[in-house]
Amino acid sequence: MKRVIPNLTALLLLVVLGGCSSAPSGRYAVEKDYGPSNRVDVSHVPDAVPRVEPKSSGGNKSPYSVLGKTYHVMASSRGYKERGVASWYGKKFHGHKTSNGETYNMYGMSAAHKSLPLPSYVQVTNLSNGKRVIVRVNDRGPFHGGRIIDLSYAAASKLDMLGGGTAHVEVEAIDPASWSTSSAAIVADSVKTTAPPQPSSSIVGKRYLQVGAFGLQTTAMEAKQQLLQMLPGYQVRIVPLNLPDRTLYRVQVGPVQLNANLAALVSKIEAAGYLRPHLVD
Repeated sequence: MKRVIPNLTALLLLVVLGGCSSAPSGRYAVEKDYGPSNRVDVSHVPDAVPRVEPKSSGGNKSPYSVLGKTYHVMASSRGYKERGVASWYGKKFHGHKTSNGETYNMYGMSAAHKSLPLPSYVQVTNLSNGKRVIVRVNDRGPFHGGRIIDLSYAAASKLDMLGGGTAHVEVEAIDPASWSTSSAAIVADSVKTTAPPQPSSSIVGKRYLQVGAFGLQTTAMEAKQQLLQMLPGYQVRIVPLNLPDRTLYRVQVGPVQLNANLAALVSKIEAAGYLRPHLVD
């Protein structure tokens, strides 16, 4: 019995530290993290959609210490903007708990940060190629090499930084309340002035499932073609959304009815890798 207690203690320590993307018993216990065995196309994975959320019950303790260094969690992400080195983490932690208790999905649009409150939303721009993504911060790290953010495999892939492992980036916090308000206003204006033509009056007023919003029109077209092949009998349309600093190309499937078939349709779309499809008018 005397031998069992230390082993259990060590196991508990591994579990506690496992939520940190760069804790010593986790990611950096190996020389280099790794992604899928074969390159996975994540171009259809939509950016995280900023929304107002309460702070997580886990991962927001302040101050906290890792590797002998103390960190303080910011009271708010508002106004945060920083340039530095980004890294990414993948299969080593895929399916394991993040610092705020969620499950890490390397194919989702998420990130780890040392001091932003959990969750937060940030826009990350690769300064070498101008590519940018929006991710949801739900983990702590990176605690290595002066890096300012650790990105999911999908986010790193979309920024074209997998090959080098790191990239010089700009990280800017998004205020979900302001983002939602401005987006809603633009959508309303878009519906009034540039609503896409409907094939027939019979579908006017029916609803669509939005499966993604993409920064590149070519990516939206690829998603459209995939969905058309996967969902015979449904229309797939691309609806541009003109934001102040860019255009998003929203891919929508429909029209759909609010019945039992809708749940099956959502499950089929999610199984193809499109996260969080949601209803739009």
